[in-house]
Amino acid sequence: MDRLIVGLGNPGKKYAKSKHNVGFMCLDTYAKANNLKFSKETKFIGEISIQGQTIYLKPKTYMNLSGNAVKVVQNFYQISTENILVISDDIDLPLTKIRLREKGGSGGHNGLKSIISQLGSENFKRLRIGIDRNEAIEAKDHVLSNFSKSEWKLFNEELIRYSQIIDDFASGEDYQNIMNKYN
Repeated sequence: MDRLIVGLGNPGKKYAKSKHNVGFMCLDTYAKANNLKFSKETKFIGEISIQGQTIYLKPKTYMNLSGNAVKVVQNFYQISTENILVISDDIDLPLTKIRLREKGGSGGHNGLKSIISQLGSENFKRLRIGIDRNEAIEAKDHVLSNFSKSEWKLFNEELIRYSQIIDDFASGEDYQNIMNKYN
């Protein structure tokens, strides 16, 4: 295996449609379109699917401990940090807007903080998806809230584009090219 694509989210029905779970939603959409099946793997603390040389991971650790699952999979398959793509929500981006980066800090995102801490590096790729900010409620309550019907419609329409990014990364396309194409 030479690539790992991680979709961040929180396990359980309670969070299934929350804004914080866009990483899971992206991988689920991609899996459905590509006939991939996720299986629970206790040793990986998550659900994984493998296609070709790419592993797809949905950590089942809760967001703040996502790095634990990423580290276990990375170690087991000996995947270079530079060949990891993490898909997460971003409260500082407008709804559905994306930001692709080759490396960087956590931006206050606890899942990314956990991954940086566990990997000991910020040199993994990111696909950050905007969920907007609602000044009327606390950030933690906003990210755990569900999309409204109109927000869901907008997000759902963009899932195909997010799947194309996942596909490009999985197929080994140079990340600079991917960033130029989608940013």
